Amino acid sequence: MDSKLESGTERVAGKSDAPLYVQVARTLKEEIVSGGWPVGSLLPTEDELCVRFSVSRYTVREALRRLREEGLVSSRQGAGTVVVPPPSADSHALQSMSINDLVDFSTRTRFAIDTIRMVAVDAKLAARIGVPVGEERLAVTGYRFDEAGKEPVCWTEYYIHRDFAAVGRLLHRHSGPIFQLIEDLFAVSVAEVRQEISAALVAPAQAEDFRVKPGSAVLEVRRTYQMADGKVGQITINVHPAAHFRHSMTMRRVKG
Repeated sequence: MDSKLESGTERVAGKSDAPLYVQVARTLKEEIVSGGWPVGSLLPTEDELCVRFSVSRYTVREALRRLREEGLVSSRQGAGTVVVPPPSADSHALQSMSINDLVDFSTRTRFAIDTIRMVAVDAKLAARIGVPVGEERLAVTGYRFDEAGKEPVCWTEYYIHRDFAAVGRLLHRHSGPIFQLIEDLFAVSVAEVRQEISAALVAPAQAEDFRVKPGSAVLEVRRTYQMADGKVGQITINVHPAAHFRHSMTMRRVKG
């Protein structure tokens, strides 16, 4: 690996809309998985990675943070960043610490649309997505698949504010997060995303697709996207088979 550093700077290969820190993390992850950095070896220093990828120290630190959250490396003050044994491959890990991480999840998976239609929110749906009865929402449903495209990662439902329903015409040609498309089309911005995770039972129609027994446990992840003006622009519900879901979150002590 030293030859890459000796040869001068190296920009992240390939064209990608993902943030730079995500691209750097992916490149390093590919090298770790392929054996370029064996378990127990030290990754280059932050300064060396900054030079290699022609990026800032902040970008490198965020990339290393992602690798730590995926369980690929560990870092200790003064000891550097060490490659550790990878986590079990039978889980779909989701790290959601920022809106950028949600962008990355959508980029790494493919959304296969099943239905798109306008719905009037009834009492049952209102209780499920947390909006008033009678609201009209654009409902978009389908499965998300992993990068190989063979296995459904989750069942996804979007409920989009009627003011932004025009995005429905573009979704069959769109890849990536829907909320970013709303921001681009309507010159609005998402201020915050609230996330709730709850246990449920798999719907009969989904049990076969997930290859689980009817009545098996699933985890519902509901995200409410609030716009800068206070409007709830989008609600997303992802249903994951419990055996294939792992949520990772890092908490840091705040000095007060």
